[in-house]
Amino acid sequence: MDWVSNSYVWLKAFHIISMVAWMAGLFYLPRLYVYHADSPVGSAQSETFKVMERRLLRIIMNPAMLLTFLFGGLMLTIPGALQQGWMHAKLGLVLVLAGFHGALAVWRKDFATDHNRRPARFYRMVNEVPTLVLIGIVILASVKPF
Repeated sequence: MDWVSNSYVWLKAFHIISMVAWMAGLFYLPRLYVYHADSPVGSAQSETFKVMERRLLRIIMNPAMLLTFLFGGLMLTIPGALQQGWMHAKLGLVLVLAGFHGALAVWRKDFATDHNRRPARFYRMVNEVPTLVLIGIVILASVKPF
């Protein structure tokens, strides 16, 4: 695994790039749900949101999440990477984001089948989750407080 240590800066760069793409989707998809929740079922607007949501999740968010995990996972194989407390906390927050991603996928299916039962206000509130988690992750990865 020497190649991982030798390629660390490249792995980190690709990890950050894929993470930014994933976060963009985590910020944008709930915002689409806000507007979709206010659209009449069966309307042209509702059908357009269905296409936008499906493409965002499948073409951008899913691959970006997988690449984030791949590059981050490779960096974790570097000796000592998992011996720092801040990294355990960061990984816990990454699991929160992955769970949020899963919830977004479930909610997309609800919209796709015209079975959404949540108001736009709900999606406005959950739209703040990725921001709060990102703040924690950036502080942990930058400051390394413990």
